[in-house]
Amino acid sequence: MRVAVVSESFLPTVNGVTTSVCRVLEQLAAAGHDAMVISPAAPQVPREYAGFPVHTVPAMAYRQFPVGLPNPQVSRLLADFRPDVLHAASPFLLGAQAIAAANRLGVASVAIYQTDVAGFARRNRFGIAAAAVWRLLKWVHDGATLTLAPSTSSLADLEVAGVERLARWGRGVDLERYHPNNRTSTLARRYRDFLSPAGEVVVGYIGRIAPEKQVERLRCLRGIPGMRLAVVGDGPAMPSVQKALRPLPVTYLGRLAGEELAAAYAALDLFVHTGEEETFGQTVQEAHASGLPVVAPAAGGPLDLVEYGVDGYLFRDDHELRMQVRALVGDGALRLRMGEAGRRAVLDRSWASICGELFAHYEAAMEEVRAARPTRISA
Repeated sequence: MRVAVVSESFLPTVNGVTTSVCRVLEQLAAAGHDAMVISPAAPQVPREYAGFPVHTVPAMAYRQFPVGLPNPQVSRLLADFRPDVLHAASPFLLGAQAIAAANRLGVASVAIYQTDVAGFARRNRFGIAAAAVWRLLKWVHDGATLTLAPSTSSLADLEVAGVERLARWGRGVDLERYHPNNRTSTLARRYRDFLSPAGEVVVGYIGRIAPEKQVERLRCLRGIPGMRLAVVGDGPAMPSVQKALRPLPVTYLGRLAGEELAAAYAALDLFVHTGEEETFGQTVQEAHASGLPVVAPAAGGPLDLVEYGVDGYLFRDDHELRMQVRALVGDGALRLRMGEAGRRAVLDRSWASICGELFAHYEAAMEEVRAARPTRISA
């Protein structure tokens, strides 16, 4: 296949959209497909990834992120590349233009829904304007041949909004990089000594430090005996988080990637996810792959990823969050049992397996477009 990937976010920006796009490109290359990328312009955007060219279009900055703007270059790039299918990652302005261009060219398009629009509208107090946001999203996704949602929760949101032609597609996890065996690595032991100087149980949050992640909620863990807190990541909400967590024994490791990130997971005893606006929750999968029990909100993506009482807990409020973390901090055997169950739960979610499902969705979208083309009758 020839796949044109149009993403509202790409390197060097690191987030869930970028990460999944990079993994998809790697699997496309491994399977022998051809691809190209179109993304918003930003400093240090790579010219290629996984052997595929990366093209950029003009963008404007919004809250530290480049937002791609509609540009005639998008249509030209698609026409020149002649893709079999368009992959629109978290489509907004740039993705909407690409989907429209694909329709004009008779090319199938698969839109990947990755933003909690309802949560975004609520957090930014859009009020009645939230309905307009949903109408915009419906317009964008209804232009696509198929929309893929990452969780049952996000699928339900899209169905309520009236978006048609839906299917579910989750996310993969690197089962080799994130592995319980990392606990014996030199780097993980070094992190462990730093985070737990007196043998404390280490409770960790890993992810972007942004308002929607609600990391400030960890203040409810104050006073739990024998616990230390580790926060890995950075972002615009860091001053607020540091202020809220000031009374706790907390260590900030900053943003980590690659082997350092895998070692940081391995240095934890349990993982806490705090945000209620996750359409999926990739860090939850990475924690489970690392053999950690997970405590996460009973909302959004984690509902599909955490089996209550088996590989972690799901909380409805800060009181439950505190009680669940306290129970795990005080019971090493329970942490071990839940961590092993979490690892087993993700063994069938390698990126190769998950992208195999995606490529099948590509084929289905392509077949739908082919079937809709008028049949030529020869004289």
